[in-house]
Amino acid sequence: MDDRQTAASVLSVFILVLVNDGHSQRLCIVPPGPVLVSENNTVDVEVVQIDTSPSPDLVLDLLVNPDDLFYLQGNALMAKRGLDFEALSSPTLTVWVQCKTENYTLSESVEVLVENINDNPPNFDRAHYVLEVNELSPVNSSVGLIEATDIDSEPLYYRLEPATDKYFQLENITSPKIVVKSIIDYDTIQKISLVLHVQDTFNGSASNKPFFTSVATLTLNIRDIDNRPPWFQPCVRSSLGLSKLCVSSGYRGRVNLTEKEEGPLVLEPGPVFAKDGDRNRSEQISYKILKGNEGNLFQMDEETGNITMTKAADVLGPISLTVIASQVQNRDQFAVAQVVFEVMKKSKSPPRFEKERFEGFIYSNSVPESLVLRDRSTTRPFRVRARDEDFATGINPDVKYEVQYSSYVNVTNEGFVILKRVVKTESFALQLRAVDTSTGEFGTAALSVQVIPAVALPSPASGGYRPGDMALLGLVMAALLLLCLIVIGFLLSRVVKGGGLGKICQCFSGPRSHSHRDSLQFTNDGFQTEPDSRGRWGGLFPKGKVLPLGKRSPKPCSTCGTFSNHIHRTSPMTRRNRELRNGSESGLTRPKRKEGQKSVWFKESENSSEIAVEIIPDTVILNDPEETREEEGPKQEEEAVRDPKAPKKDESRETETDLENNVTEKKAEE
Repeated sequence: MDDRQTAASVLSVFILVLVNDGHSQRLCIVPPGPVLVSENNTVDVEVVQIDTSPSPDLVLDLLVNPDDLFYLQGNALMAKRGLDFEALSSPTLTVWVQCKTENYTLSESVEVLVENINDNPPNFDRAHYVLEVNELSPVNSSVGLIEATDIDSEPLYYRLEPATDKYFQLENITSPKIVVKSIIDYDTIQKISLVLHVQDTFNGSASNKPFFTSVATLTLNIRDIDNRPPWFQPCVRSSLGLSKLCVSSGYRGRVNLTEKEEGPLVLEPGPVFAKDGDRNRSEQISYKILKGNEGNLFQMDEETGNITMTKAADVLGPISLTVIASQVQNRDQFAVAQVVFEVMKKSKSPPRFEKERFEGFIYSNSVPESLVLRDRSTTRPFRVRARDEDFATGINPDVKYEVQYSSYVNVTNEGFVILKRVVKTESFALQLRAVDTSTGEFGTAALSVQVIPAVALPSPASGGYRPGDMALLGLVMAALLLLCLIVIGFLLSRVVKGGGLGKICQCFSGPRSHSHRDSLQFTNDGFQTEPDSRGRWGGLFPKGKVLPLGKRSPKPCSTCGTFSNHIHRTSPMTRRNRELRNGSESGLTRPKRKEGQKSVWFKESENSSEIAVEIIPDTVILNDPEETREEEGPKQEEEAVRDPKAPKKDESRETETDLENNVTEKKAEE
């Protein structure tokens, strides 16, 4: 390279000398500007044609030939081999051509510009990349930069596949920086595989120019970080936003009063145990009792979590302990749980069945919810019972029945065995358990169920009701009872709205302000006759005068708001009631009576809640035209009663008014 630079310098000096000598005549002519030649051209390709017309006897020679790439063929400058743009030190090559005659020598320079074409693909430095990514990395945080190189051109264009990936994306199309698209939870996903594409031409498939692509596979391993505390087992998983929780219901145990148990205490649903909430981590955990251990009855192993007794409990009732499980390396990661011990008196005997083995029967065509039968010949249901000798009656209310080793039947709390599904075998066996839920003690018995030939299932009329039928009947009866209550409530509300209750109370209430209008006035028909020799009263209800109460039609009473027996206004009783009402307004009743009949006046006392009775003296004589009508014959009165629409005479109305005035005057004189 130094020799070429020296030769070029000498040639330049030589040219300057020639110029300074004044020989400005050109012996040969080359095209102005650089000559463009594409790389990777074929061998012996013509680069440029040199014009020698000014001097026919001109001789051409190469003074400077970079990398010996060119040669002269007549007046043409030729390339010996294909030019590789990437192999050249410079894309511009300067070739000096000497033009000489007998008298003069002149040099001309030819600039050859090698054009770079896209003939090389972009390349990654490896075919597969593995990246480690922490879970819960912030959104838009970078997890890696993977670039490709291309000796032909820049920039390069990148694409991540699948483009719809939920967790990662490229920063932009020309920057292969991989960033977090959404927060990643290790429990949800632990590994993601992607493919990174690179292309040297943007949308090269839409152009006619050649383009090249390259790919690299990516594996992103999600790293589980220490972000969750220990979880007591068993627990129920739940989510709170992005946080994952696992809630434990605690532990339960039983100890006997005044008795110290040796070894780890048995707990439900299992021993105290906690594990790291991070799935891929296994941090060491220690246990401790926080509170509730008054009297130091219990102690807890820090490594295993087992709870033992230091002494016997002397008080009945529950003891609640609060225990903590924390990481040894990071005490800030911890969880607490409750351990409840029930202190109770020791049971002397567990529940025991009446027999160790039972036998039951079921028809082959029995449907679910059918009862297992006691024997072959009847429809009496099979029933088991367990006795507990700790109770005087032998019945322990805390005993529950269970079925083991069978999926065909269930057992009720009352000891009846119910079919769960259709039986397809000739027989099946199971084990019954009677568990004392307060102490955990239990007794067992074996039950063998034989499948007998199908018969017509008993109808409800024969007493073979299923539990579902009885439940339906109960619902119907409850609906009818509710309907009756609604009707009764409706009737009561109508009575209350009509003021009936209030007016009934007014009729029997205590002292109040009195007036003749407030007096209760009646005609006592019991005084119509004197008692006979036997002391009995006769003629209480004269024939044709008063209808029996049972035959009177109940109609609303306008005075007290309740229902009373009323008779049509044309009947004698109706007229008498009208006379009583008119007498009440004037302060005196106008009773109708015959000879020997006494009339009374009921009124409320002013100073007491009792009702005073005053007998109207015989001096008050009232002439009632009604008596004249009664003498004419009782048949007319009966017809008046039977025919409520019988018209009244105007003369009777005038007579009743005169009688009312006479009664008022006589009362005033008295």
